[in-house]
Parts: sequence; structure tokens; C-alpha cells
Amino acid sequence: MKLVTRSQLGWPTSTAPDQDTTLGVKVHYEGDPVSTRLLDDHDACLDEWKAIRASHLANTEENYSDIAYNYGACPHGYLLEGRGIGKRTGANGNQPLNKAHYAICGLVGSSGLTQPTDAMLSAIRDGIDLLRQNGAGDEIKGHRDGYPTECPGPALYAWVQKGAPRPGGAPAPTYQPFPGASFFHVGQHSPVITAMGERLVAEGCSRYRVGPGPDWTEVDRQSYAAWQRKLGYSGDDADGIPGPTSWAKLRVPHV
Repeated sequence: MKLVTRSQLGWPTSTAPDQDTTLGVKVHYEGDPVSTRLLDDHDACLDEWKAIRASHLANTEENYSDIAYNYGACPHGYLLEGRGIGKRTGANGNQPLNKAHYAICGLVGSSGLTQPTDAMLSAIRDGIDLLRQNGAGDEIKGHRDGYPTECPGPALYAWVQKGAPRPGGAPAPTYQPFPGASFFHVGQHSPVITAMGERLVAEGCSRYRVGPGPDWTEVDRQSYAAWQRKLGYSGDDADGIPGPTSWAKLRVPHV
């Protein structure tokens, strides 16, 4: 999975309402014309994603608190963080629909770039799998399912109706399981913890760079464990916190 996080986009933590579970995920497209320049320029994809957020925040009628989608997916196979895990979408049409499903938007539109690449479909599947690991149910639907709209367009909707298969029959990505709560205690260090810490540094969490240290509190340990799960590490005993969505209930400091 190739993930572009909110911090990498220069965005603060989403203020959208918290939501731990849904029935599943709804797939969207932009609806408006989308430039084919995105196919050759990944920076243009990031600009497009930022422009979507800016347009949503400027929409006083809808009064969005953030970009409406939980994630986006670009033609190069990057999963772009929007509201992210554990946040209610604002994209499905009304509050009951928003509560029922998360939302992922493929960066294709009504003209110009209209056909999703295999890499984009894989990124959408990455987002679906990630959300499923963190509380989403198994349903995969289109925006038009339950709301009168053409979204997600004919190409994406045909794919959704097939069950949103990963292109080429590629398996879902697997994540390295972590060894359990007993591994994370004061003074414990290992290459595994250090490797995790390097990812946390990239997220702006420099305090957790080398894993638990002599000055760590239980809050630190839980926050570190929460970041593991947020960044895609899985397993029933990955962090010693019960349940796949427990990290979303924690206050994870950006330090």
C-alpha cells in the first residue's frame, strides 16, 4: 500500500465526527471533468486532492468540516488520506447514509480522465481493506446505491458491481504483525520497534522514534500502539489493545 497521509499533505487532524464502525464502504468519483494530466504527473494528483478539500471547505451550503471523503485514490496507485479512519464521511448524501458507509473517491470524472487505471483500483481496494481492518463491514457499494446520483460513474460502478476485485487477482496486502503487549515495556528496544519508529517520525511523532524508553508512561505506550494500527500493522495481539478500532478511541499525540 502506498499511503499519502494528512501530515504529508500539510493538513491538520480532521475535525469530522468520530465513527468507529460502518456497514462498509461506498465508492465515489469526482463527477466534474478531470484532467488527463493526472496520468503523467503525480504532483497533479496531490494538487487535485488538495483542491477537492479546498472546494469542500469553501462550500458554505454544505458546511463541510473537512474534505468529504475518508480516502482518495489516484491513477498511480496512491491511497490519499482524507478524513481517514474512525471519521464519519460527509460524501454519501445525508447523515443516515454517511453513518452507514465510509467513502473512497477515485480521481476520475465525467469527462477527460474517466477510466480508472488498475493502479487506482488497487489503491481503492487498499483503502477498503484498511477500513475493514479498522471497523468497516464487508459491504462495497457505489454512491448511487441509496442516493440519486450518477456517481461513481459507469466504469467504477461496473467494477463495484463485480465485487470490486483487485486487478489481476492480486492478493490483498499483508502487514507485519507485531508481537503483543508484553513487547512494549519500559526500556525495550529492537530492530522491529526502530523500524516502526522510523515510520512514526515520518508522521511527525519524533518522540516514538526508537520505541519505549525510560520516561514513557502508559499513555505513551497506548499512543504508540495506536499509531501502529493507524499505519496499517495488524494482528489480534498486535498492540495489546482489544478490538480492531480501539486506536480510534485514543487521543494520539502529534509530538
